[in-house]
Amino acid sequence: MTKRILYFVLAIAALFALAFSLHSYLTTSELSFSLLKVYSFHAIASVLVYVAIELLATTLPNQAGYGYLMMMFFKIGIFVLMFQESVFSKESLSQPERIGLVVPLFLFLMAEAIGVGKLLNSK
Repeated sequence: MTKRILYFVLAIAALFALAFSLHSYLTTSELSFSLLKVYSFHAIASVLVYVAIELLATTLPNQAGYGYLMMMFFKIGIFVLMFQESVFSKESLSQPERIGLVVPLFLFLMAEAIGVGKLLNSK
């Protein structure tokens, strides 16, 4: 269990470093929010979700899928609450701002789904 968590944390850290540095290098316009905070939120949330599902899968393996679904709703809700003022206060977001929100979401969501999927298939 600890070994799987450590591998997942290292994979998320590598994804964070690579994706954030590439995204910040390619972004030419000024964003209304901190790209570092968005990437940090998704990286930390992905690790927390994985650890929670890892713990849930050891005690209630049949309910781990429902736990993952519940954690996704919590993650989206917390993101909306944390970035409400900087992201959702504007009338419309520019194209680079939209990309700056969607790319980290899908990158870490895919990494998280792959990790949880491998975990649940191994149980």
